[in-house]
Amino acid sequence: MDEYIDVADASGNLIGVSELKSVIHQKGLYHHTAHIWLYTKNGEILLSQRSALKSVCPLMWDVSVAGHVDAGESITNGALREMREEIGLSLLETDLTKIGVFECFQSYDSGIIDNEFHHTFMAELTVPLSQLKPQIEEVAALKLVSFTEFESLLEHSEVNGHFVASNRYYYEIILKNIENVI
Repeated sequence: MDEYIDVADASGNLIGVSELKSVIHQKGLYHHTAHIWLYTKNGEILLSQRSALKSVCPLMWDVSVAGHVDAGESITNGALREMREEIGLSLLETDLTKIGVFECFQSYDSGIIDNEFHHTFMAELTVPLSQLKPQIEEVAALKLVSFTEFESLLEHSEVNGHFVASNRYYYEIILKNIENVI
């Protein structure tokens, strides 16, 4: 879907202009995304396998939920909307704990130039995995992994084709933050 997204400057400040997502990725304009990492009290993290239809990193395992913040939308509203759309889970703003904002500036073979500020949250997953409803255009599969399995997959991410290898440092920060709340 080609929605309108607010454009930011290189520091992440909105500049008062909105543009189509396709144009933003073609020109490499800076913009905001929301990431939500879900965890269980049993020490598991929900991973989402990106749909085969995705133009960037198809079928790779990644953040529980992620998406672009629409034009005029707050970061938290964008995060909550993406969660409802991608996995059918409704949470409240008070359920989210912000981890931080991470710069992700990358170009891909597909021609996409991603200059994103990932506003990253975590939240407890309190429903069974079977109650989640993956959006087929975005999510191929969902799975819960233990902290140990997450670390092992991350340790070999350069060769196992599981995680996006260039995001290793980001994943390590996420794991530490989630471990601190369990």
